[in-house]
Amino acid sequence: MLAEKRIESCPFMDQERFSSNRSRIKEIISAGIEEKRIIGVIDGETADFALSPLVGEHSCREDLYPFDRDVELTVGDTIRYRPFGCPITHFAKIIRTLNGLVTVHIIGPRHMMGEPGFEPLDIGICMVAAFEGIIERGKMPHVGETVKFLPNHCMMGKVHSGIVVSLEGNMVRIESIDLKVW
Repeated sequence: MLAEKRIESCPFMDQERFSSNRSRIKEIISAGIEEKRIIGVIDGETADFALSPLVGEHSCREDLYPFDRDVELTVGDTIRYRPFGCPITHFAKIIRTLNGLVTVHIIGPRHMMGEPGFEPLDIGICMVAAFEGIIERGKMPHVGETVKFLPNHCMMGKVHSGIVVSLEGNMVRIESIDLKVW
């Protein structure tokens, strides 16, 4: 029982002075506990699940389509861009390029701004095509399902939506990303 676990993890509740009221305290705690929901900070939307990085990685993978095709991009480059529909400038490290699609890990921006010698390639606005990561908590989706998810690195705490195109255990790939949640 969640109320029991919460009481047992509180060192103050072990004190003798609370023993006579222990059952009433459990009842009060249980009444106030609702199912843990994943809620976006900026929009108040409820997500189906939170998306964490793949094992050994520090952020979810994102696939980008840069609108500016004149910039030469290579693996290892640090880029600065703004996802279409998002007001936040992102900084990322390129981990793969293929036919104009760029796969990145998010690495900033707060600690990158104004850092001496830090000069990312500015690639402008990009369409975010996909996310890959681990379903951390929430309900498990099905392939083909439209889902609402919260990437763990989203600075705005914004619920995103998209379509699950692959699912292996709790590893998921979501495409057709949209910041508008339907």
